[in-house]
Amino acid sequence: MNKLEGKIAVITGGSSGIGLATAKRFVTEGAYVFITGRRQTELKVAVRDIGKNVTDVQGDVSNLADLDRLYSIVKQQKGHIDILFANAGLGEFATLEKISEAHFDKTFDVNVKGLLFTVQKAVPLFRDGGSIILNSSIAASKGVEGFSVYSASKAAVRSFARTWTVDLRHHNIRVNAISPGPIDTPAFSDLMQNEEHSRQLKKDLVSNVPLRRMGTPDEVAKVATFLASDESSYVTGIELFVDGGAAQI
Repeated sequence: MNKLEGKIAVITGGSSGIGLATAKRFVTEGAYVFITGRRQTELKVAVRDIGKNVTDVQGDVSNLADLDRLYSIVKQQKGHIDILFANAGLGEFATLEKISEAHFDKTFDVNVKGLLFTVQKAVPLFRDGGSIILNSSIAASKGVEGFSVYSASKAAVRSFARTWTVDLRHHNIRVNAISPGPIDTPAFSDLMQNEEHSRQLKKDLVSNVPLRRMGTPDEVAKVATFLASDESSYVTGIELFVDGGAAQI
């Protein structure tokens, strides 16, 4: 039997990168998946790519009305949730002297507020049991130049995993955080100023990774599948690094 046979999953930020790779993995393992994203065109492409057992719901996790609409559709179509991967997030470089209020608000609205209410509004649809996975980052544990607001937002995500493990223990809902290292995704490319900057940053990042390469979205998806499945039935409250060892040295 597949690891997620018959499970209902919701993945935010599911139209590309880690979210899309995880949606594919979940469906391959027998789950029905709802994916969200801000851009309808990308969602439709993702649905075609996944191929089956998937519904797309356009929306922004920082907009609470969009979240309400998402869960209304999930409830109407499937009635409950077994797995939530709160994956949607964003990041932009800004050194301390250049951080603006708009930069701070944009980052925390999605990475912290959006993630918090993504989880809060999903909980009533969970039956006892189930798995909530939060996408954090090794940036929460390391000092990355010009990335302080993003890093702080991901540290909040890691803290949520600990606290919600306690908050949801009476419902036997497990909450864990994944902290990816440098992963070769479209979002990573979007951070770059130009192709030369992209090549140099990748070179610098890889030089600090013991496995000497960037990771792939599917390598994170494999870990998310483990945490979503009964194979991790006695695992909750953890931060699982998927970083080639970068945060461990």
